[in-house]
Amino acid sequence: MGHPPLEFSDCYSDSPDFRERLKCNENELEKTNKFLKDVIKDGNNVINAIKEYSLAVQKFSQTLQSFQFDFIGDTLTDDEMNIGESTAGLIGVILSFLQVQNACDLLIKPLEKFRKEQIGVTKERRKKFEKESEKYYSQLDKHMNLSSKKKETQLQEADEQLDKERQTFYESSIEYVYQIQQVQDRKKFDVVEPVLAFLQSILTLNNLTVEMTQDFLPYKQELQLSLQNTRNHFESTREEMEELMKRKKGSAQICIRHSQQATMEGYLYVQEKWALGVTWVKYYCKYFKDSKLFIMVPMEQKTGTKQTTSQLTLKSCVRRKTDSTDKRFCFDIETNERCSPVLLQAISEVNRKQWMEAMDGKEPEGHLSLSLSVFIWPPLSVDPKCPADVDFNSTDMDIKTITSALKFYLRSLSEPLMTYSLHGELILAAKSENQDYRLGAVHSLVYKLPERNREMLELLIKHLVSVCSHSIENLMTVSNMGVIFGPTLMRAEEETVAAMLDIKFQNIVMEILIEDYSKVRHAPFISVSVTIQQLVVWEPLPKCHVCSSNVYKSSLASSPTTGCFD
Repeated sequence: MGHPPLEFSDCYSDSPDFRERLKCNENELEKTNKFLKDVIKDGNNVINAIKEYSLAVQKFSQTLQSFQFDFIGDTLTDDEMNIGESTAGLIGVILSFLQVQNACDLLIKPLEKFRKEQIGVTKERRKKFEKESEKYYSQLDKHMNLSSKKKETQLQEADEQLDKERQTFYESSIEYVYQIQQVQDRKKFDVVEPVLAFLQSILTLNNLTVEMTQDFLPYKQELQLSLQNTRNHFESTREEMEELMKRKKGSAQICIRHSQQATMEGYLYVQEKWALGVTWVKYYCKYFKDSKLFIMVPMEQKTGTKQTTSQLTLKSCVRRKTDSTDKRFCFDIETNERCSPVLLQAISEVNRKQWMEAMDGKEPEGHLSLSLSVFIWPPLSVDPKCPADVDFNSTDMDIKTITSALKFYLRSLSEPLMTYSLHGELILAAKSENQDYRLGAVHSLVYKLPERNREMLELLIKHLVSVCSHSIENLMTVSNMGVIFGPTLMRAEEETVAAMLDIKFQNIVMEILIEDYSKVRHAPFISVSVTIQQLVVWEPLPKCHVCSSNVYKSSLASSPTTGCFD
């Protein structure tokens, strides 16, 4: 089971869960680094052994070459000449074993380069992230202790300084997350390709037996294809990942979550009263609006006390007046579990508004109630005028213009052609290791599309099949077509790192539709029932001899079983 992806948006909340997932990726990277060190070490041992063997073979060859066949008379017979030529030929074959001088270039240097340029850079990003993290949280703790009674100019300067520290920390976190996921993806082909090239060189240069060559070739060909496809998938998503990273770095994130995740989460300072006074303790808090559940996870363990996670049920939320406390950005919550209100301190004024909006917070009595709703201006209306008829055979219209227009149209649809509702099921089907299941599942899901979508998809796939049939001339293979149209027809509803990583499975769906177009298009008599555990395909048999109705056989039956459906 792989590690869950690290979302750029999680860099802003910087939750304990995010840090734990980050740690898992760091541990995996350390394992990769250790593995590469071992491969390089053992690879060098193999190369040195080959060189020592080659020196021995070279010495043996030189000894053979030093011996000359003298002859009596003035002419050699054909057999005598053949003996001399064959002996020289054998020596040449032996010398071919010496061609290992590029083994280091094939194996060692690429792996060392990966360690230096990928893992090394990732470690540098980690150092920067840890440095900025420590710097920001240290500054944050000091900032939270600023008295609200200080001059407004001093508070504004402190706020601006903290905002800069926070932005620098966020950027270092996002850059680190981007880099660590890039290196995890790159190792799939950057590590395997040099090993394959090295093994291929040994096979070729040392003239191994035909049997060994035949055993090696199928693995080699399949591996090369998989490596190329994996590299293509990586390259196709890298630019989009970079753009997403840039957008996240420049955005002011609000920690709003969806589905089963928290409505709002982040760090809060909680006032706790003890016999000897009052302390402020840092917690990581989550609020679930539907259930009104408020969870507080302590981040600082005090000496001599044992702090545990608290789960409270929210009753109300009210902003704390500035003149009623020495702390800034405070608000009170009332809960079912505690008799007195809980005083919380957010990390900024904006952050307090976010918490209060999530909790349907109110202003204190005697103050003008300000709406915390976020208004979004409607988009500008688009001119609905249709263009005039276009002559696609015109010399003014080249192929690139037409294809770009088609892709732009498909990407501009309010909902992708394959629909958001079927996106998850299609991805799940593509992830199956059973290729028969993939085909059957995709076939079944295609017929769940709205009729107009299915008709449009059929028209498009039919054209792509025609294009791919000329791949020798246009280089548009099925795999390349999947890279182009997968994200176009199956874009995810939410732009996340997880969605980016699933693009390769979108491409697989497109490959299935193109490669098996005839099966998906011309199979109305096959009933496909798809579940997570199994795939049932009912094959038509001769009609029932009793009622002359259709009879089918299940592909999952252990022995031939039939059933009359009529």
